[in-house]
Amino acid sequence: MLEFIGLASLTELSDRAMPQDIRCLDLCLPPARSEDQVQARLGELASRNNPGRAMIGLGYHGTVTPAVIRRNVLENPTWYTAYTPYQPEISQGRLEMLFNFQTMVADLTGLPIAGASLLDEATAVAEAAAMARRITRSGEVVLVSADLLPQSLAVLQTRMRALGIAVVVADGPLAQAPDLARAFCVVVQTPTTDGRLQPTAELAAVAEAAHAVGAQVV
Repeated sequence: MLEFIGLASLTELSDRAMPQDIRCLDLCLPPARSEDQVQARLGELASRNNPGRAMIGLGYHGTVTPAVIRRNVLENPTWYTAYTPYQPEISQGRLEMLFNFQTMVADLTGLPIAGASLLDEATAVAEAAAMARRITRSGEVVLVSADLLPQSLAVLQTRMRALGIAVVVADGPLAQAPDLARAFCVVVQTPTTDGRLQPTAELAAVAEAAHAVGAQVV
C-alpha cells in the first residue's frame, strides 16, 4: 500500500493524514488521581445539573422500577459479570435477562412466542411490519394510524423503503380507511401521540376489519 501511494513508512502516512494542530504526543492528560478523588470530582460536576420536568411526551415518560427488579437484576453483579470465554462483556447477562423476560411474557399472555431483544418501540414497529410481510403474502402496503408516534413512523418508513414497500398514513379511522384492502399490515398506536388511550372497542374494530382482508395487526 505504501509503495502504491508513494510513501516510505506508516509514520510518513500518519504525518500526511493527521493535521499538526490536533496532535498531542504527550496525550495532554492531567495528573493522575485516586479513585476517591475521581468520584469526588464527578460528583462535583454532576451537582451542577439542574434537572427539570421532562415534557417531551411522544412515548417518552417516567417509569417505576419495582424494588425486586432493581435489587435482583440491576444491583446483582451476576447479571453484568456473566461471560463466555469468547465474549467477556455485559451482553451475556443481558441476553439471559431478555430470555427470562420474554419467557415470562409468553407465559402470562399465553402467546406461542414473544421477543424482547429490540432496542426501542420504533425499531419494534419496523420489525413487526417486516414479520407481517413474511407471514402475509397478500397485500402491498403498510397502513398506519395518523396517531402513530413520529419516531416510529420515521423508522418504519426507512425500513420499508429498503424493502420497496409503501407506508400509507390513514386519513381517518383505520377500520374505514380506503387503503385497508391493500394492506398486509395495520399499525395502531395507544397511547396516541397526544396521550389518548384508544378504547378497546375501537382497537377491536380495527383488528376485525384488518383480519377480514388478511392483514396482520401491530
